[in-house]
Order: sequence, then C-alpha cells, then structure tokens
Amino acid sequence: MRIACIQQSAGKDTRRNLEKGLRNARIAAQKGARIIAFAELAFTPFYPQTPATSSATDWAEPLDGPTVWAFRELARELGVVFVLNFFERDGDKTYDTSPVIDADGTLLGSTRMIHITDYEGFHEKGYYTPGDHGVPVYHTAHGVIGVAICYDRHYPEYMRALAIQGAEIVFVPQAGAVGEWPEGLYEAEMRVAAFQNGYFTALVNRVGREAKLTFAGASFVCNPMGKVIARAPEGREEILWADISPEMIRESPARRLFFRDRRPELYAQWL
Repeated sequence: MRIACIQQSAGKDTRRNLEKGLRNARIAAQKGARIIAFAELAFTPFYPQTPATSSATDWAEPLDGPTVWAFRELARELGVVFVLNFFERDGDKTYDTSPVIDADGTLLGSTRMIHITDYEGFHEKGYYTPGDHGVPVYHTAHGVIGVAICYDRHYPEYMRALAIQGAEIVFVPQAGAVGEWPEGLYEAEMRVAAFQNGYFTALVNRVGREAKLTFAGASFVCNPMGKVIARAPEGREEILWADISPEMIRESPARRLFFRDRRPELYAQWL
C-alpha cells in the first residue's frame, strides 16, 4: 500500500495554503497513495513563533469548519484517507488537532496534542489547551493509524500506547526548524519508535522560511525494522511516497518478541 507525506510551505493567505494542499493531495492520489498526511499547521502560518495575544485564536476554526469539510469531500471523491493538522477552536478552548478522515469522507475522530511546550520560537502554551482525547487509533479503510503530533513524539509511553492498540502506521505532523534539536534526532527517534513498537512511522514536516524560523522539510518514513525507506529533501516542497507492507509489521521483532516478553506489571506504576 502506498502512503504520501505532503511537505509544503505556508504563508498568511490561508485559502491559498488550503488550495495548494488540495492540489497536492490530488497529485498524491493520482500516483497511488491511499493514505495522505500533512505537516503540523499545514494551512496556516506558524503563529506560535511569538507569544499568544488577544487575537491568538484568529487562525483557529472548528472541527466542522471549511478545512476539514474540504478534505472530507475530497476523500469521498478520491477514496483516500487523510491525516490533517490544524488549529482547532472548540468553544472557548483551542487545540493543536489532527483530524483523521476515512476513504468515504467520514470523520473518524481527532487526535489533540497532549504535551504542550514553551521555548524560544515555540510558544505553544499560550495557544493550546492540552489534549483530552487520549491516545486514539483509527481503523480506516486502508489500515490502522495512530497520530503523534510533533512534541508528543518525544514521549516513548505515548508511542507505545499506540502500538498496544494495534497501530500499523504512526504519522507525526511536525513543524521542525533547522537547528531546533541536535542533527539527526528526528530520524533517531522515529527509527527507534518504529523498531521498538513494530509499526511504520511517517514524520511529515513543514518547510520554508517563516519570520524567525526556517522549517527543514526532510520528511521521512521508517519501517518496523527501524530503517528509513523514503526521504524528502531539505529546504523545498515535496510529495514523499512510500510503499508499506502489513506483513512486515507481523514479522517485526516487536510484534514477534518484544510484546510477548513485556512485564508491565513490574513497571507500569512509574509510567
């Protein structure tokens, strides 16, 4: 089965960002992608570069807003699954949210980022309420999907929870900047998570210069043996395709050995 990661830049014109995303999704589907994922906040500027102000929610929209509806209609037309990410408004609260849309256009649910950080260039605590949807997985027409939004990927217990629930591929919508973390860290984390948990990982990064930050791109996909099987270039927009096999999940060391030999009764209290 083929998946696609849409590595694109975003400007202040949200309509233009969305239209570009829809075009890229069509291209990905035309070349055989059955699951298509986007980077963190793919259709808005990366506003958390600056601390939140009274107008912080101007970029937010509800789960039943125009962005999600546009992709629901496209999913129904193309028969593909979408993993999105956007700034969600729900009543008086806002979240960093990844809706998952099935191939018939059904909104299966949404993952909300649960670990919220704050440091230079990433002032997220002023924008996001910690997610309250737990660590869901989604049984789609094209496989069982988990989502770890950006900062959540740093927590091994989160990544393990997805595996225990049967995730076959975990998408990581990210806004990773050049020089933000030590070189190679993104890849190391995702390779280890894939190997330890016996699933595919797909990190989808945004790209381009925005105010103080340059987003790296360099999206990639790892197989359950911890090997990178597809990689996008740094510094430019790209649609990254990867072909994945469920058989590799069943044959992985994690699914054959690691899960069998776990002793959670001895250490669960410290998680």
